[in-house]
Amino acid sequence: MRLAPWLVFMPGMAILLTTLAFNFIGDGIRSAVDPRQRARGPSGGDG
Repeated sequence: MRLAPWLVFMPGMAILLTTLAFNFIGDGIRSAVDPRQRARGPSGGDG
């Protein structure tokens, strides 16, 4: 592990980027499809 840290770093970065991509894609789909979110506006509508 001390001789080759990229063996852990590169798969970890791949997992991180994949997770972030799925989160951003899911947020985009939700904001495009959910009609209740559009009615509330950017502030959330509560208070």
